[in-house]
Amino acid sequence: MINLMNDYNSPGHPAILKAVTGAANEKFPGYGTDGVCREAKDKIKALLKAGDRAEVHFLVGGTQANVTAIGAFLRPHEAVIAPDNAHINVHETGAIEASGHKILLAQANADNGPAGMGKLTADGIRAICLSHTDEHMVKPRLVYISQSTELGGVYTLSELKGLRRVCDEYGLLLYLDGARLSAALASRRNDAQLPDIASLCDAFYIGGTKNGLLFGEALVIMNESLKSDFRFLQKQRGGLLAKGFLLGLQFDALFTDGLFFDIAGHACKMADKLRSGLEGLGCGFFVNSATNQLFPIFPNHVIKKLAGGFLFEKWAAVDGSRSAIRFVTSWNTTNGEIDELLAKCALYMAD
Repeated sequence: MINLMNDYNSPGHPAILKAVTGAANEKFPGYGTDGVCREAKDKIKALLKAGDRAEVHFLVGGTQANVTAIGAFLRPHEAVIAPDNAHINVHETGAIEASGHKILLAQANADNGPAGMGKLTADGIRAICLSHTDEHMVKPRLVYISQSTELGGVYTLSELKGLRRVCDEYGLLLYLDGARLSAALASRRNDAQLPDIASLCDAFYIGGTKNGLLFGEALVIMNESLKSDFRFLQKQRGGLLAKGFLLGLQFDALFTDGLFFDIAGHACKMADKLRSGLEGLGCGFFVNSATNQLFPIFPNHVIKKLAGGFLFEKWAAVDGSRSAIRFVTSWNTTNGEIDELLAKCALYMAD
């Protein structure tokens, strides 16, 4: 079976595994207080071009990062504004609301062009703020977005600046879920770089789990008012790993010699090849993604045949006879795998 279900379906990139196993006989202080964690954080800060304004914390996974950060940043009566397809709304088992913070949903821009694909808009944020008027309702305080979005959309620099403006207008924090930030940065549609993200967001995280790491996300806090006592809150919520050096070793390797960008670049290159091949077969798409997530539409009988040799996610029914599925490429997706998938698609679509 060729696995295109997601981009975290193998243990980790060889350079990451080498960094971990190469330190097997070393001994480190606990809880991320070691030198390798400091070096990894310094490498991240250098890429952000933010100096010590950026405070970096390592966590194990995306849901843990979101719950820990949002819980630390908000007071009990404050709420999150998010698009209706947001990961924290759909795929985190109510973790944010279980921690006591309501998610206020705005309809995501689902247009199939570059301006859509699950993005939150300034108008959507504004409408929620205007409808929450007094102490009988939760108070909107934090805006949650993903880069890239759940549908593979990429916010442009202009769009991010627009979100920043409306956040400033209503006194909101801007928080970016970067589980697939690497894929967004590698996308041909991207024009916002890491220093832009750092300058526009109050906090964000750089995903490692979906970009070649065994596990790990790097949370970056830019807003000075959000930094106080964060490690206390991280520990209280189970987010402070005793063997924190395992995160440091991985992120240090990830941000050495451009590996972070190489991994994401390969994933997007393989997605571009697959996209081009599917287009050549006359295949349509649920959305026009330009990252490593693709959402082709096939007749249901073709999907059934593909499931015999490939792993993928069934996404959404389009009509009675066709559905959208999701293919996700990663650091170890090969040209041969894409060629085999395209050959099978051509064969089954011709039947």
